[in-house]
Amino acid sequence: MEEFESWLSQIQAELRAYKEQFPEERIGPVAVNLATRRPASELRDDLAVCKRYGVRIIISATGDPSELIREVHDWGGLVFHDVVSMRFAEKAIRAGADGLTCIATGGGGHSGGLSPLVFVPKVRSIFNGTILMAGCIATGGAIRVAEILGADLAYMGTRFIATKEAKVDLAYWDMLVNGTSSDLIFTDKVSGVAANWLITSMQRVGIDLDKLPDLAGKVMRSDHLPIHIKPWRDIWSAGQALDLINDVPSTKSLIARLKSEYEFACSLPQFGDTQEMGGGTSEGPNAARFRQ
Repeated sequence: MEEFESWLSQIQAELRAYKEQFPEERIGPVAVNLATRRPASELRDDLAVCKRYGVRIIISATGDPSELIREVHDWGGLVFHDVVSMRFAEKAIRAGADGLTCIATGGGGHSGGLSPLVFVPKVRSIFNGTILMAGCIATGGAIRVAEILGADLAYMGTRFIATKEAKVDLAYWDMLVNGTSSDLIFTDKVSGVAANWLITSMQRVGIDLDKLPDLAGKVMRSDHLPIHIKPWRDIWSAGQALDLINDVPSTKSLIARLKSEYEFACSLPQFGDTQEMGGGTSEGPNAARFRQ
Protein backbone atom coordinates (compact mmCIF):
# COMPACT_ATOMS: atom_id res chain seq x y z
CA MET A 1 0.00 0.00 0.00
CA GLU A 2 2.91 2.35 0.67
CA GLU A 3 4.03 2.01 -2.95
CA PHE A 4 0.50 2.66 -4.17
CA GLU A 5 0.24 5.81 -2.03
CA SER A 6 3.63 6.96 -3.31
CA TRP A 7 2.41 6.66 -6.90
CA LEU A 8 -0.70 8.72 -6.24
CA SER A 9 1.33 11.34 -4.37
CA GLN A 10 3.70 11.65 -7.31
CA ILE A 11 0.85 11.85 -9.83
CA GLN A 12 -0.92 14.59 -7.88
CA ALA A 13 2.29 16.60 -7.43
CA GLU A 14 3.05 16.45 -11.16
CA LEU A 15 -0.53 17.41 -12.08
CA ARG A 16 -0.40 20.42 -9.75
CA ALA A 17 2.92 21.51 -11.24
CA TYR A 18 1.55 21.13 -14.77
CA LYS A 19 -1.58 23.11 -13.94
CA GLU A 20 0.52 25.93 -12.48
CA GLN A 21 2.62 26.03 -15.64
CA PHE A 22 -0.31 25.69 -18.05
CA PRO A 23 -3.39 27.06 -16.23
CA GLU A 24 -5.54 27.05 -19.36
CA GLU A 25 -4.95 23.39 -20.17
CA ARG A 26 -7.62 20.83 -19.39
CA ILE A 27 -6.55 17.99 -17.10
CA GLY A 28 -8.51 14.76 -17.06
CA PRO A 29 -9.62 13.05 -13.84
CA VAL A 30 -7.37 10.50 -12.15
CA ALA A 31 -8.73 6.96 -12.40
CA VAL A 32 -7.48 3.90 -10.54
CA ASN A 33 -8.09 0.26 -11.46
CA LEU A 34 -8.56 -1.74 -8.26
CA ALA A 35 -8.60 -5.52 -8.02
CA THR A 36 -11.80 -6.39 -6.16
CA ARG A 37 -11.22 -10.10 -5.53
CA ARG A 38 -9.13 -9.80 -2.37
CA PRO A 39 -9.68 -9.27 1.36
CA ALA A 40 -12.20 -6.52 2.10
CA SER A 41 -9.79 -4.83 4.54
CA GLU A 42 -7.16 -4.42 1.81
CA LEU A 43 -9.69 -2.97 -0.59
CA ARG A 44 -10.92 -0.50 2.05
CA ASP A 45 -7.35 0.61 2.74
CA ASP A 46 -6.77 1.27 -0.97
CA LEU A 47 -10.05 3.14 -1.25
CA ALA A 48 -9.05 5.31 1.70
CA VAL A 49 -5.83 6.21 -0.10
CA CYS A 50 -7.79 7.01 -3.27
CA LYS A 51 -10.10 9.28 -1.30
CA ARG A 52 -7.17 11.04 0.36
CA TYR A 53 -5.55 11.83 -2.98
CA GLY A 54 -8.69 12.93 -4.75
CA VAL A 55 -9.07 10.00 -7.15
CA ARG A 56 -12.24 10.68 -9.11
CA ILE A 57 -12.89 7.32 -10.81
CA ILE A 58 -12.48 3.74 -9.61
CA ILE A 59 -12.34 1.09 -12.33
CA SER A 60 -13.52 -2.36 -11.30
CA ALA A 61 -14.05 -5.74 -12.91
CA THR A 62 -15.53 -9.15 -12.04
CA GLY A 63 -17.71 -9.97 -9.09
CA ASP A 64 -20.55 -7.98 -7.56
CA PRO A 65 -19.54 -4.29 -7.42
CA SER A 66 -22.40 -3.26 -5.11
CA GLU A 67 -20.37 -2.78 -1.91
CA LEU A 68 -17.51 -1.11 -3.78
CA ILE A 69 -19.95 1.31 -5.39
CA ARG A 70 -21.51 2.21 -2.03
CA GLU A 71 -18.12 2.94 -0.49
CA VAL A 72 -16.90 5.02 -3.44
CA HIS A 73 -20.16 6.96 -3.64
CA ASP A 74 -19.85 7.79 0.06
CA TRP A 75 -16.86 10.03 -0.73
CA GLY A 76 -18.17 11.34 -4.02
CA GLY A 77 -16.25 9.08 -6.39
CA LEU A 78 -17.49 7.30 -9.49
CA VAL A 79 -17.24 3.61 -10.40
CA PHE A 80 -16.77 2.42 -13.98
CA HIS A 81 -17.30 -1.35 -14.11
CA ASP A 82 -16.03 -3.70 -16.83
CA VAL A 83 -18.75 -5.83 -18.44
CA VAL A 84 -18.44 -8.50 -21.13
CA SER A 85 -22.11 -9.42 -21.65
CA MET A 86 -25.59 -8.01 -21.23
CA ARG A 87 -26.08 -10.12 -18.09
CA PHE A 88 -23.10 -8.49 -16.40
CA ALA A 89 -24.12 -5.07 -17.71
CA GLU A 90 -27.58 -5.42 -16.16
CA LYS A 91 -26.08 -6.54 -12.82
CA ALA A 92 -23.74 -3.52 -12.75
CA ILE A 93 -26.60 -1.16 -13.58
CA ARG A 94 -28.66 -2.58 -10.71
CA ALA A 95 -25.66 -2.14 -8.41
CA GLY A 96 -25.52 1.56 -9.28
CA ALA A 97 -22.42 1.74 -11.49
CA ASP A 98 -21.78 5.22 -12.91
CA GLY A 99 -20.14 3.90 -16.05
CA LEU A 100 -19.91 0.61 -17.94
CA THR A 101 -16.88 -0.43 -19.95
CA CYS A 102 -18.36 -2.66 -22.64
CA ILE A 103 -15.55 -5.02 -23.61
CA ALA A 104 -16.54 -6.51 -26.94
CA THR A 105 -15.16 -9.49 -28.80
CA GLY A 106 -11.49 -9.31 -29.69
CA GLY A 107 -10.46 -7.16 -26.75
CA GLY A 108 -7.23 -7.69 -24.88
CA GLY A 109 -7.42 -9.34 -21.48
CA HIS A 110 -10.83 -10.52 -20.36
CA SER A 111 -13.32 -9.83 -23.12
CA GLY A 112 -16.71 -10.98 -24.29
CA GLY A 113 -18.22 -12.53 -27.38
CA LEU A 114 -20.56 -9.74 -28.48
CA SER A 115 -19.82 -7.46 -31.40
CA PRO A 116 -19.55 -3.79 -30.38
CA LEU A 117 -22.09 -3.07 -33.14
CA VAL A 118 -24.66 -4.81 -30.93
CA PHE A 119 -23.22 -4.47 -27.43
CA VAL A 120 -22.86 -0.70 -27.18
CA PRO A 121 -26.25 0.27 -28.70
CA LYS A 122 -28.02 -2.36 -26.60
CA VAL A 123 -26.44 -1.11 -23.38
CA ARG A 124 -27.21 2.49 -24.38
CA SER A 125 -30.88 1.56 -24.77
CA ILE A 126 -31.10 0.68 -21.05
CA PHE A 127 -28.41 2.86 -19.46
CA ASN A 128 -28.06 6.63 -19.21
CA GLY A 129 -24.65 6.66 -17.54
CA THR A 130 -21.20 6.79 -19.11
CA ILE A 131 -20.49 4.06 -21.66
CA LEU A 132 -16.97 3.17 -22.68
CA MET A 133 -16.43 0.99 -25.74
CA ALA A 134 -13.47 -1.39 -25.53
CA GLY A 135 -12.05 -4.07 -27.79
CA CYS A 136 -9.94 -3.74 -30.95
CA ILE A 137 -9.66 0.06 -30.77
CA ALA A 138 -6.34 1.25 -32.21
CA THR A 139 -7.14 4.20 -34.49
CA GLY A 140 -8.90 7.55 -34.39
CA GLY A 141 -11.45 6.17 -36.82
CA ALA A 142 -12.41 3.50 -34.30
CA ILE A 143 -12.86 6.19 -31.65
CA ARG A 144 -15.33 7.90 -33.98
CA VAL A 145 -17.16 4.59 -34.46
CA ALA A 146 -17.53 4.24 -30.68
CA GLU A 147 -19.11 7.69 -30.58
CA ILE A 148 -21.51 6.90 -33.42
CA LEU A 149 -22.62 3.67 -31.73
CA GLY A 150 -23.57 5.57 -28.58
CA ALA A 151 -20.47 5.35 -26.39
CA ASP A 152 -19.16 8.39 -24.54
CA LEU A 153 -15.54 7.24 -24.45
CA ALA A 154 -13.21 4.80 -26.20
CA TYR A 155 -11.09 2.50 -24.06
CA MET A 156 -7.70 1.57 -25.53
CA GLY A 157 -5.31 -0.94 -24.01
CA THR A 158 -3.14 -2.92 -26.42
CA ARG A 159 -2.26 0.11 -28.56
CA PHE A 160 -0.87 1.98 -25.54
CA ILE A 161 1.18 -0.98 -24.34
CA ALA A 162 3.21 -0.45 -27.52
CA THR A 163 4.41 3.03 -26.54
CA LYS A 164 7.81 4.12 -25.29
CA GLU A 165 6.50 5.07 -21.84
CA ALA A 166 5.04 1.62 -21.13
CA LYS A 167 7.34 -0.19 -18.71
CA VAL A 168 7.19 -3.62 -20.32
CA ASP A 169 9.63 -6.28 -21.40
CA LEU A 170 11.14 -5.55 -24.84
CA ALA A 171 9.95 -8.99 -25.94
CA TYR A 172 6.36 -7.84 -25.32
CA TRP A 173 6.85 -4.92 -27.71
CA ASP A 174 8.31 -7.28 -30.28
CA MET A 175 5.24 -9.53 -30.09
CA LEU A 176 2.89 -6.56 -30.47
CA VAL A 177 4.71 -5.03 -33.44
CA ASN A 178 5.50 -8.23 -35.31
CA GLY A 179 2.56 -10.40 -34.29
CA THR A 180 -0.96 -10.67 -35.68
CA SER A 181 -4.32 -11.68 -34.28
CA SER A 182 -3.57 -15.24 -35.38
CA ASP A 183 -0.97 -15.28 -32.59
CA LEU A 184 -3.72 -14.96 -29.96
CA ILE A 185 -5.71 -17.61 -28.16
CA PHE A 186 -9.01 -16.88 -26.42
CA THR A 187 -9.30 -19.20 -23.44
CA ASP A 188 -10.35 -19.42 -19.79
CA LYS A 189 -7.58 -21.92 -19.01
CA VAL A 190 -5.11 -19.30 -17.82
CA SER A 191 -7.06 -17.23 -15.29
CA GLY A 192 -10.46 -18.91 -15.11
CA VAL A 193 -12.05 -16.13 -17.17
CA ALA A 194 -11.96 -16.12 -20.97
CA ALA A 195 -9.24 -13.78 -22.22
CA ASN A 196 -6.99 -13.23 -25.22
CA TRP A 197 -3.39 -14.33 -24.62
CA LEU A 198 -0.27 -14.12 -26.78
CA ILE A 199 0.64 -17.71 -27.61
CA THR A 200 4.32 -16.81 -27.94
CA SER A 201 4.40 -15.41 -24.41
CA MET A 202 3.10 -18.75 -23.12
CA GLN A 203 5.61 -20.73 -25.11
CA ARG A 204 8.54 -18.64 -23.88
CA VAL A 205 7.85 -19.67 -20.27
CA GLY A 206 7.19 -23.31 -21.11
CA ILE A 207 3.39 -23.32 -20.81
CA ASP A 208 1.64 -25.97 -22.91
CA LEU A 209 -1.99 -24.86 -23.27
CA ASP A 210 -3.07 -28.39 -24.19
CA LYS A 211 -1.97 -29.58 -20.74
CA LEU A 212 -3.70 -26.89 -18.67
CA PRO A 213 -6.63 -28.11 -16.55
CA ASP A 214 -10.26 -27.09 -16.92
CA LEU A 215 -10.75 -24.06 -14.65
CA ALA A 216 -14.53 -24.16 -14.44
CA GLY A 217 -15.55 -22.43 -11.23
CA LYS A 218 -12.03 -21.15 -10.50
CA VAL A 219 -12.41 -17.51 -11.45
CA MET A 220 -9.23 -15.43 -11.29
CA ARG A 221 -7.08 -18.31 -10.06
CA SER A 222 -3.55 -19.14 -11.20
CA ASP A 223 -2.48 -21.84 -8.71
CA HIS A 224 -2.47 -24.38 -11.56
CA LEU A 225 0.55 -22.64 -13.10
CA PRO A 226 4.17 -23.16 -12.01
CA ILE A 227 4.77 -21.08 -8.88
CA HIS A 228 7.21 -18.72 -10.64
CA ILE A 229 4.76 -17.89 -13.46
CA LYS A 230 1.89 -15.43 -13.11
CA PRO A 231 -0.67 -14.23 -15.67
CA TRP A 232 -0.12 -10.64 -16.87
CA ARG A 233 3.40 -10.52 -15.42
CA ASP A 234 4.86 -13.51 -17.30
CA ILE A 235 2.05 -14.50 -19.67
CA TRP A 236 0.99 -11.53 -21.73
CA SER A 237 -2.28 -10.44 -23.24
CA ALA A 238 -3.26 -8.45 -26.32
CA GLY A 239 -6.36 -7.75 -28.34
CA GLN A 240 -7.05 -8.11 -32.05
CA ALA A 241 -5.91 -4.51 -32.45
CA LEU A 242 -2.56 -6.26 -32.73
CA ASP A 243 -3.12 -6.33 -36.50
CA LEU A 244 -2.95 -2.51 -36.61
CA ILE A 245 0.19 -2.01 -34.51
CA ASN A 246 3.37 -1.48 -36.50
CA ASP A 247 5.49 0.75 -34.27
CA VAL A 248 6.32 1.85 -30.72
CA PRO A 249 5.85 5.65 -30.71
CA SER A 250 5.89 8.01 -27.76
CA THR A 251 2.54 8.49 -26.05
CA LYS A 252 2.47 12.12 -27.20
CA SER A 253 3.06 11.10 -30.80
CA LEU A 254 0.40 8.39 -30.66
CA ILE A 255 -2.19 10.76 -29.20
CA ALA A 256 -1.47 13.32 -31.93
CA ARG A 257 -1.94 10.58 -34.53
CA LEU A 258 -5.22 9.43 -32.99
CA LYS A 259 -6.48 13.02 -32.88
CA SER A 260 -5.66 13.52 -36.55
CA GLU A 261 -7.35 10.25 -37.53
CA TYR A 262 -10.41 11.07 -35.43
CA GLU A 263 -10.77 14.54 -36.96
CA PHE A 264 -10.47 13.06 -40.44
CA ALA A 265 -13.17 10.49 -39.63
CA CYS A 266 -15.45 13.28 -38.37
CA SER A 267 -14.94 15.22 -41.61
CA LEU A 268 -16.17 12.43 -43.86
CA PRO A 269 -19.49 13.14 -45.61
CA GLN A 270 -22.58 11.75 -43.95
CA PHE A 271 -24.72 9.06 -45.55
CA GLY A 272 -26.72 10.51 -48.42
CA ASP A 273 -24.57 13.64 -48.80
CA THR A 274 -23.63 12.68 -52.36
CA GLN A 275 -23.05 16.25 -53.55
CA GLU A 276 -19.74 16.26 -51.69
CA MET A 277 -18.86 13.01 -53.46
CA GLY A 278 -19.72 14.24 -56.92
CA GLY A 279 -23.36 13.10 -57.03
CA GLY A 280 -26.19 15.14 -58.43
CA THR A 281 -28.58 14.96 -55.46
CA SER A 282 -28.34 15.27 -51.71
CA GLU A 283 -29.92 11.84 -51.18
CA GLY A 284 -28.63 8.38 -51.95
CA PRO A 285 -30.47 6.16 -54.50
CA ASN A 286 -32.31 4.22 -51.77
CA ALA A 287 -33.34 7.19 -49.64
CA ALA A 288 -37.02 7.07 -50.69
CA ARG A 289 -37.27 3.36 -49.88
CA PHE A 290 -35.81 3.91 -46.40
CA ARG A 291 -38.29 6.72 -45.71
CA GLN A 292 -41.26 4.43 -46.37
